[in-house]
Amino acid sequence: MKRRAFLTLLGGAAAAWPLATRAQRMPVVGFLSSESPDNDDEVRGGFRRGLAEHGYAEGRNVVIEYRWAQNQYERLPAMAADLVHRQVAVIASFGGIPGARAAKAATTTIPIVFLTGADPIAFGLVASLSRPGGNLTGATSLSDEIAPKRLELMHEVVPSANIMALLINPTNPNSEPQAKDLQAAARALGLDLQILRASSDGGYEAAFADAERLHAGALVIGPDTFLRSHASNQQLALLAARHGIPAVSFTRQFVEDGGLMSYGDTGDSYRLVGSYAGRILKGEKPGDLPVQQGTKIELIINLRAARALGLAIPITLLGRADAVIE
Repeated sequence: MKRRAFLTLLGGAAAAWPLATRAQRMPVVGFLSSESPDNDDEVRGGFRRGLAEHGYAEGRNVVIEYRWAQNQYERLPAMAADLVHRQVAVIASFGGIPGARAAKAATTTIPIVFLTGADPIAFGLVASLSRPGGNLTGATSLSDEIAPKRLELMHEVVPSANIMALLINPTNPNSEPQAKDLQAAARALGLDLQILRASSDGGYEAAFADAERLHAGALVIGPDTFLRSHASNQQLALLAARHGIPAVSFTRQFVEDGGLMSYGDTGDSYRLVGSYAGRILKGEKPGDLPVQQGTKIELIINLRAARALGLAIPITLLGRADAVIE
């Protein structure tokens, strides 16, 4: 080979080396979600914003390995184990308690950042909120704390309803404790709260039929990642209108799909998870990062749905709303 040709070849190879080296050294984050990719745009967006706070951008200097359980909690353990096998730098779990538990069972060394609406101490995820210890930390939404408020809101909208219903996903380990707490809150308001259960799209029809049979005057949709999916929100909003049952959810999507009202986290907690993942990539230890709590809550009301249900939303309640759909 001629010297000039050899040098040209050598120069081209050398130019490619930094690119290969950068790709090899790019950290990989495992993204574990109990939902499906078409439902998680809000989650991914918030997570990426959190990473960006610490200089990380997907595809530029960090790789994100996505795993979607498609609303089937039983798939989470195998997916978490696969992320561990791929030796990701950190696992971000958006599967609530089931996702966090699956990740924790899969590794004691890889850092895990979880998001849950339940008490992470009660479910054995961390030893302390201020000093989690171990390889887990994360963020909590206010789902459990504000659940009684959703009941109060429905009582304010439908004061004549003495019987209300709560829809939960029985496959979520946090749903039954939450139901007991909400029943206690209902008794304090002088209400009878009936529990309805659905763990698949096909169970919604039966749940609403039970609500009618029980003469429930309103429905509270319990926080759960399965019940948060776009498909679930669309179906729940449709069934609530068809059966003439006023309903409140924990997610804004429900109202945008035609439901009456939502009261819940704005989604800022997804950013908190991304921010912690970024800090861990920078070298901080999860056990030293206190569990954060989302604090941004919004009330959304759909006046079109209210009119269709023959309801007059109190002016005082409209004044407290963060957004009203006309």
